[in-house]
Amino acid sequence: MHTREPIYSTAIGIGRALFGVLRVRPTTTALTNIPNQGGAVLAITHFGYLDFALVEWVTWLHNHRRIRFMAKKGAFNHPVVGALMRGMKHISVDMESGAEAYSQAVVALRSGELLGVFPEGGVNASFTVRELKTGAVRMALAANVPIIPVAVWGGHRLMTKNHRSTFGDRLNIPVLIRAGAPFHPGAIDASDATDDTTAHATLTLHKTLQALVDIVQREYPARADGQWWQPAHLGGTAPTPREAAMVEAERQRRKAAARAAARDSKGPRKRSA
Repeated sequence: MHTREPIYSTAIGIGRALFGVLRVRPTTTALTNIPNQGGAVLAITHFGYLDFALVEWVTWLHNHRRIRFMAKKGAFNHPVVGALMRGMKHISVDMESGAEAYSQAVVALRSGELLGVFPEGGVNASFTVRELKTGAVRMALAANVPIIPVAVWGGHRLMTKNHRSTFGDRLNIPVLIRAGAPFHPGAIDASDATDDTTAHATLTLHKTLQALVDIVQREYPARADGQWWQPAHLGGTAPTPREAAMVEAERQRRKAAARAAARDSKGPRKRSA
């Protein structure tokens, strides 16, 4: 039996109202792969900023399970959004020091929570699955829980990186969400690989996510030829993975320089007598 969490229920209600206004049309496949109880890592593709809310919404409708997402610390600093995030028991991640968030995530998984992660590490502007970070696999191994791969396609048309859509552009958007079969990273046979279990399982997760994305792209009910939201290899105008990686590397370089400049502007701290 689920305990009541008024803030989580309120946030779900707000999300449903927003998607209702936009007339979002979700189609889900194989959500039965998301367990009705027990801990699991949901490893989700990340092409749009609202992917977390879409997966949260359809999972709640499916089996009323709550997902605890790992999110960047900056989101928790906002007075309203931060209060909601904390009330929904999401986990703050300090990108410069993630050990505490990792520990909190493992504890949550061991206590039977669903943990939502984006193993690509951020929104991917190429709309293909880029190289994954190993955190999702390491947490699943540490907590001895399965990973459920989840592909979301169409959510990026609502809000994504490097593109501004009008309100009209966001109306009546079809969104496909497909869950893959759960797998335990520790059960993967790495005998034919030179990498360790974590690296091999992460590679398996990457291949699985891309395969799911290939399916939902084929099944998508809207014409995509020449569209900004379609990947380049399918005839869209989105940047190639290499182009997107170069832009992202430059963005990260500028952010690092800005942080360094901010630290330098503060100067050395004076010690108290």
